[in-house]
Amino acid sequence: MSALEGKRALVVGVANERSIAWGIAQALAREGARLAFTYVGDSIERRVRPLAESLGADVIAPCDVTDDEQIDALFAALDERWDGLDVLIHAVAFANREDLSGRFVDTSRAGFRLALDVSAYSLVGLTRAALPRMERAGGGSVLTLTFAGSERVFPNYNVMGVAKAALESSVRYLAAELGPAGVRVNALSAGPIKTLSASGVKNFRDMLHYAADRAPLKRNVTIDDVGAMALALVGPGGAGVTGQVIYVDAGLSVLGV
Repeated sequence: MSALEGKRALVVGVANERSIAWGIAQALAREGARLAFTYVGDSIERRVRPLAESLGADVIAPCDVTDDEQIDALFAALDERWDGLDVLIHAVAFANREDLSGRFVDTSRAGFRLALDVSAYSLVGLTRAALPRMERAGGGSVLTLTFAGSERVFPNYNVMGVAKAALESSVRYLAAELGPAGVRVNALSAGPIKTLSASGVKNFRDMLHYAADRAPLKRNVTIDDVGAMALALVGPGGAGVTGQVIYVDAGLSVLGV
């Protein structure tokens, strides 16, 4: 029997076939999970729907994570198909392009608020909605995606680094609070990967080249690498792990210089 046979997993944040969330969704599907996907707007739906359908998704629904009413509608749609939820994959982040170049000190109040809302608070809002469904299932696993810019300064990462720091802190607080309900909360910190969101970071190609050259494994990681680790964390192998940030970065994070 596959590790996640019959488990119900909501994947929030697939944008196209290069998304880290897509690598995770494929890994979950291979192990028998039943899947639900979200999208924002018509252009993303046109990319996401064929991918979701290729994995036999039970639910494909819109959800703007800055809108509580849309989050409620998403989980109402899940309730029509499922009587519980086992896995939540949170792979959502956004900042204005102008805030991912130039000086961090010039970040606008509105830009700061938007980045923190989409990239960090959305984990709290989605987890709050998922919690009663996971309790009905006897427990569950929440997994989000972060980046080393939460701890160290990366050129042009700017407000997104601050948002990721808030996200990682949220993981710890949620893990401590929800552990008694059997709900685990963790984060994966992937090395640089060429995704749609990464393209918004100025000079991201330089970051890719640097990582491949410096990492102990002498390569960049892939969405399949991250998917494999995600599978381990949300499956039986991660049963004793919560509140952690796990690096999938070919070893880059262990280097001091």
